[in-house]
Amino acid sequence: MSKTELVEFVAAKAGLTKADAGRALDAVLEGVTTGLKKEGKVALVGFGTFAAKKRAARQGINPLTKTAIKIPAKVVASFKAGSKLKDALN
Repeated sequence: MSKTELVEFVAAKAGLTKADAGRALDAVLEGVTTGLKKEGKVALVGFGTFAAKKRAARQGINPLTKTAIKIPAKVVASFKAGSKLKDALN
């Protein structure tokens, strides 16, 4: 499902205009991003938990040249599904 399809779904389900649903979705995504930056974790009970995890620096191999390269440390986003989401998918 694309963002446009999600906006249309939210608009139909909540009785909003597409513009209002788009602004609401953008606000939610901005809130998740801000929460990950500030606190490192955003929990939506029943849906799941977004977390910012640190990935350590490591050695890798360039697949074209087969030479060793250094992959720098970075922070990545992860998601763990909640119980209601898991049950809905089964």
